[in-house]
Amino acid sequence: MSGLPGSLADFGPAALAAVVVAGYLVVGEPLAGHVLHRRFEGRLRTDPGARRSFYVRLLILEWGLSLLALVVWLSAPGVDAGQVGLRWPQQWPGPVTGLVVLLVLLFVVVSTRALRGGALLEVAEPVRRGGEGRHAEPAAHATLALLPRTAGERRLFTVVGVTAGVCEEWLYRGFFLAVVAALAGGLPTGLLVVVAAVAFGLAHAYQGPVGILTTGLLGGVMAALYLQTGSLLLPVLLHAAIDLRFLLVPSRVLPAGRAVR
Repeated sequence: MSGLPGSLADFGPAALAAVVVAGYLVVGEPLAGHVLHRRFEGRLRTDPGARRSFYVRLLILEWGLSLLALVVWLSAPGVDAGQVGLRWPQQWPGPVTGLVVLLVLLFVVVSTRALRGGALLEVAEPVRRGGEGRHAEPAAHATLALLPRTAGERRLFTVVGVTAGVCEEWLYRGFFLAVVAALAGGLPTGLLVVVAAVAFGLAHAYQGPVGILTTGLLGGVMAALYLQTGSLLLPVLLHAAIDLRFLLVPSRVLPAGRAVR
């Protein structure tokens, strides 16, 4: 297991700032995400540059938060790089976690094939027609709206996918779990995984209950992988792969119109 901080005193003069940033990730980020996505959906109906603008805002938000957390950590004299996952893996994940990661990779492959075949489009069609499926699968609709259509959008989405892998793992696994461990003092690994899963799921509340559950489970897998290897490297690579798989979805299976609902 990663050697996490054992006391909030390890953060020294940065203790309060660390708690505030961690608190924002749990409470503020879900609200900010909801507002950002609602505005995006509104612009998507009339603005052909809505996706590119949304991608840029995501990049600014995620890198801004990551740099803020980095400054807080650099101001914490008693927390070294290894305690926030900034090192090479110290060991391979255990058999259970390894099996779960393999299942996640299988999910990535299967879901990508479904996306390429237009399965997600079939799920979303009732929404575009105003049918009964309007509220059935908000996670699928939110995902569909975000997928890039043009070459320019795909290039920018590539940066977004890599950014999500780097920044979100640093924020929700490296930094956040270090603060939680310091506050709780000796919290068991299983509970740390649960806390990380809940926080990450809530950050995707704009996707609805299904999205919260799905991203929460993935967040728990990432946390277990991080805590067992003591490094953010493997979670970052897995996270980026999950997001970048959307680049394999051809534009022809996506709705031609700008709006998805």
